[in-house]
Amino acid sequence: MTSLHPEQLHRFVKEVCGALGSSDTEAALVADQLVGANLAGHDSHGVGMLPTYVQLVGAGLLIVNEHATVVRDGGSVTILDGNAGFGQVMGKEAMDLALERASENGAAVVGLRNSSHIGRIGHWAEQCAAEGFASIHLVNVAGHAPYVAPHGGGDGRFATNPICIALPGRGGKPAAMVDMATSQIALGKVRVAYNSGYEVPEGTLIDAEGHPTTDPAKMYTSPRGGSLTTAGGHKGSGLAIMCELLGAALIGGETVQPGNKWNGRAINNMLSIVIDVEAAHDRGAVLDEAEAYLNFVSSSPVREGSDAVLMPGQPEQMARAARAGGFEVDDTTHAQLRACAEKAGLDAAAIDAGLTRV
Repeated sequence: MTSLHPEQLHRFVKEVCGALGSSDTEAALVADQLVGANLAGHDSHGVGMLPTYVQLVGAGLLIVNEHATVVRDGGSVTILDGNAGFGQVMGKEAMDLALERASENGAAVVGLRNSSHIGRIGHWAEQCAAEGFASIHLVNVAGHAPYVAPHGGGDGRFATNPICIALPGRGGKPAAMVDMATSQIALGKVRVAYNSGYEVPEGTLIDAEGHPTTDPAKMYTSPRGGSLTTAGGHKGSGLAIMCELLGAALIGGETVQPGNKWNGRAINNMLSIVIDVEAAHDRGAVLDEAEAYLNFVSSSPVREGSDAVLMPGQPEQMARAARAGGFEVDDTTHAQLRACAEKAGLDAAAIDAGLTRV
């Protein structure tokens, strides 16, 4: 494991993106989100995604310096096309538009389709919360073969299809935020376990024959690959299917059915509902009631086998405090970061400066 400082990695990601041809603004947005995911404790969506981005750019499947374009404008409902550009740019532009429309109308629905990987969805809910808006986000993952098995199924029929819901709190932060994959764990967590030599938790993975396994290698080394299982059995399966239907089909995006192209792209489609809290109720009263309720929930006695009663969003707050001075990157991911930087054309001095242990 190698300990790296957030500022060091932020600069490194920007330089790699710049070497790919990204503008300074685009490179900074990518770095903000990737490093921010690591700081929030979500290594699955952190700097370990950078090698995938470099690979996609090299294959012409991720287009640098693209922007979202409006394909349907119904006022309160707007549909954008991400043009296979960096999701960190597309997500921000979609949220900027949603916040503008919700400010005017009290609420807005924005669909973003055909974007490359948009990263940790909580990043976009946090952008809304910072401006005093509640939000709901449903996302599907298309462009490559599905890798999450439906409830009762033995192979992949959708991806991790995340759902995120947030209510703004005080100080520009969410009062509470749920940001979860509809699978038991995110695919990136399997990647992290595989790179680190760890097993995945029981019940989260099946092999290519549909047998339960804790070996993350089963996801990658067998000819057909394994599949993740859904969170909460039939409940996660149902939510994942609705992400395909509302997060993609409803807004003109591709679902993962095989009639659509599986060429290795990392395409995300996202339906976002953004609500101005002031349009619904007095903001102070909303926050007072929310805080009273969250305090009531958190005061529940801790049950045997648990360490604490955590509120949604609290693990991320704890991780940010713990990781502010640096966080560890496993050796395999560290080597992959070095290799992708070399592939992007970054010079050796910059690579060493970005990846040397602090």
